[in-house]
Amino acid sequence: MRARLPIIGAVVAVVVAVALLVGGIGWFLAPRGGLGGPPAASEEPLPRWAPPAGSPPRTMNPFDGVSVVTLADPAWLDEVSDATGIPRRALAAYAGAVIVKEDHRPECKLDWATLAAVGAVESDHGRHGDSSIAEDGSVTPPIYGPDLNGEGVALIPDSDGGEIDGTAEADRAVGPMQLIPEAWRNWHVDGNADGVQDPQNVDDAAMAAANYLCRASSAFDTEDGWRAGIRAYNAPEVYLGTVAKYALRYADAVAALR
Repeated sequence: MRARLPIIGAVVAVVVAVALLVGGIGWFLAPRGGLGGPPAASEEPLPRWAPPAGSPPRTMNPFDGVSVVTLADPAWLDEVSDATGIPRRALAAYAGAVIVKEDHRPECKLDWATLAAVGAVESDHGRHGDSSIAEDGSVTPPIYGPDLNGEGVALIPDSDGGEIDGTAEADRAVGPMQLIPEAWRNWHVDGNADGVQDPQNVDDAAMAAANYLCRASSAFDTEDGWRAGIRAYNAPEVYLGTVAKYALRYADAVAALR
């Protein structure tokens, strides 16, 4: 996973340009609905990081050919979705991707609340505009950031002929995790074992984002490691603080259930 706010253009253009060039992923999309948007200037300072929220209980250990959405315990998904406002279908993708990383990159320590917080900031969990997540994980209508043509935004010339982002004018971020074409080419994955790799599918996008984050940092359980990983995704300090705030809110909502 909040007051309704515009999604694209929420960050000063110069800051976003630096974030895209340095981080290589994403366009800062202010989240809407649910637990509340980016804090106003009068609120307390944004947190610097978010300690791990714990591991999702699992139904099985991940193995090749199994969808990430089958990995987290269904009762946990129901309870956490209700407590946090994260759509259950998106939560299943985040939790499953984290379970995969727990098995294959245990030193990374990426947790479900942090990955979900990235999804909240990037696209309101696939609900940007009129979009929604179908049962198969596909986001419709597809989510695209603005053309990164240098006009008030970063300049990232077209690199895919429109194959990934639907336009040959300039690159733009795509899907619920807002991956630019270069990032998708580097981290593309079939997260739900349907034989298709699609950045507009929340399972594939969440798994690709988790892979990227765990490559950027191997210590999300420390402040320095957490900040290094999220900074690689998008560099502005306000981005790190907003992701941390969502992650802490999600963790607190679940802790209150115990």
